[in-house]
Amino acid sequence: MDDLDHQLLAQLRGDARASVASLAKKLGVARGTVQNRMARLEADGTIVGYTVRLKPDAQEQQIRALMTIAVEGNQVDAVVKALRGEPNIASLHSTNGRWDLVAELHTDTLASFDRLLARISRLPGVSSSETSLLLTTFKL
Repeated sequence: MDDLDHQLLAQLRGDARASVASLAKKLGVARGTVQNRMARLEADGTIVGYTVRLKPDAQEQQIRALMTIAVEGNQVDAVVKALRGEPNIASLHSTNGRWDLVAELHTDTLASFDRLLARISRLPGVSSSETSLLLTTFKL
């Protein structure tokens, strides 16, 4: 990937629905160049899809939290496999330092949030976790 690819991806991150013509104008290249690069980035798996981002208060009833998770021994793969199947986990990341994983949790009620925390803490291989509710979003 070269600088133009990075610029194109930055534009798409800001507005995935931008037209090829508007992208070409912003990047100072021909429409065909943008179309070819987008096709290549899709074909090689760099771009895996296009999505809609909602403003944080669009789903007022949603409870969001970040959970840091410590995993026992070499059980990270098994824990990740179990967590990837959990529909209330919006994203899952490996990390360094004290914690092995960071999960972004989304639920509709406190009761479902409590059940989610219990399910995760009972997973074989999860040794400890810490969860913080996300209250206000200042930047996406």
